[in-house]
Amino acid sequence: MTQSRRMLVLRAVVEDYIRSQEPVGSTSLTRNHHLGVSSATVRNDMAALEDEGYLVQPHTSAGRVPTEKGYRYFVDRLATVVPLSPAQRRAIGNFLGGSVSLEDTLQRAARLLARITGQVAVVASPALSKSTLRHVEIVPVSMNKLLAVIITDTGRVAQHTLEVHPLPSTELLATFSETANARCAGQSLTLAAKTIVALGKTVEHGELSALAQALSRALTSMAEDEQATDMYMAGTSKLAHQHSGTEMAPLLDALEEQVVIMRLMNSLSEEVTENGVGVAIGSETHTPELMHASVVTSGYGHINATISEGSASAQAGKPVAFVGSIGPTHMDYVTTMAAVRAVARYLTGIIGEDATDADS
Repeated sequence: MTQSRRMLVLRAVVEDYIRSQEPVGSTSLTRNHHLGVSSATVRNDMAALEDEGYLVQPHTSAGRVPTEKGYRYFVDRLATVVPLSPAQRRAIGNFLGGSVSLEDTLQRAARLLARITGQVAVVASPALSKSTLRHVEIVPVSMNKLLAVIITDTGRVAQHTLEVHPLPSTELLATFSETANARCAGQSLTLAAKTIVALGKTVEHGELSALAQALSRALTSMAEDEQATDMYMAGTSKLAHQHSGTEMAPLLDALEEQVVIMRLMNSLSEEVTENGVGVAIGSETHTPELMHASVVTSGYGHINATISEGSASAQAGKPVAFVGSIGPTHMDYVTTMAAVRAVARYLTGIIGEDATDADS
């Protein structure tokens, strides 16, 4: 579609339908939009858009409504993502700035995004498989047990009990911990596990081989634990009350399948457009329960360190997790895309990446 006037007509139909959720007629378009042509001309344009698959007429005497193809063209070519209002920016700053932990931050982010969009908000915690080691602390807790406190670059903290016989001296533990942190900081958990094993084979730390093996197993289990990624959701009840049960029932069923939602949003977050978000509409979700829903998502944080010996270039720059919104296909795409993008940028700053203004 190259005709600029038809673009304007399509944009007007999509915007009016999103606002009213009623079929849009040519008369209302000429009355509410400065299209510069007669109602008859607009009617002809709408008929052409229908022939091309961008609009559909539910009933002979009714106006038109956008099709999935029409929404896709609107999102890709016609929608302009504008900065959030000052009030919305302040709300994000206040909500996330008062968090006491990473978990609290992500829960707050989900509630805030749901409040801004009026839709279901989903926020995933950073995947440990994409995290890097920031620091490890090893302290004795009994005669033959040590506690390893492992902190990742995204703020995740894990505690592992290590059984070691005999228990190393305090001096050896301190030296081992210092060397391990110096060599492993910034490495993925998988690569750090290998580095720790190699460290235990050196002459300097040879008598701590059992400790190195135990710590390596703990790091490896963290990296391989698919359940270590939590998903925080908000806004489900509000969306259900706003829309008919028949329309929303399949969507609500889909939300129960968190693995499906996580896989879809994670994939979309790695394929963002120039607007900084990824959008899947209806059948594009490849999920039958979401045939009448749209998903808007964006990744936050970036992988900026060596992930493994052979995959650094493939992984670098990918997000560590995602934030997204799910709603009906007639959602307010402009507001939703702006809100998802803004929250993702705030989360990127909060977890320790380069802080970026949410609307820059």
